[in-house]
Amino acid sequence: QAQVVESGGGYVQTGESLRLSCTAPALTFADYHMGWFRRQAPGKPREGVACALRSGGSASYIDSVKGRFTISRDDAGKSLYLQMNSLSPEDTAMYYCAACVTGLTTIRSHAIMDLRNLWGQGTQVTVSS
Repeated sequence: QAQVVESGGGYVQTGESLRLSCTAPALTFADYHMGWFRRQAPGKPREGVACALRSGGSASYIDSVKGRFTISRDDAGKSLYLQMNSLSPEDTAMYYCAACVTGLTTIRSHAIMDLRNLWGQGTQVTVSS
């Protein structure tokens, strides 16, 4: 089956918005918390940005995106979304969709992403000043 497939990235100006989408046909989607990650430069680790809990639970966000980004999920369609408002150059990154795990202060990817090689190609977001 296809890996996770992300879309919706683009080139925008500071203050503008984008909406990212992903589908995850290879996952039993409703069984997992699902989130967005980003890699801001080649060689840097992916950073967990937001994680939407399964079964309609609440979402977690890193501090730098709280109030600007909103994550949502459609379990029937196995789809995940990230509405990004008030974008800044610091949000420039390759964004990835993945099953996630939340801690007290962190958002990490679920081990299944590496075990089953499910990472997609990502979608590039570039914000100019």
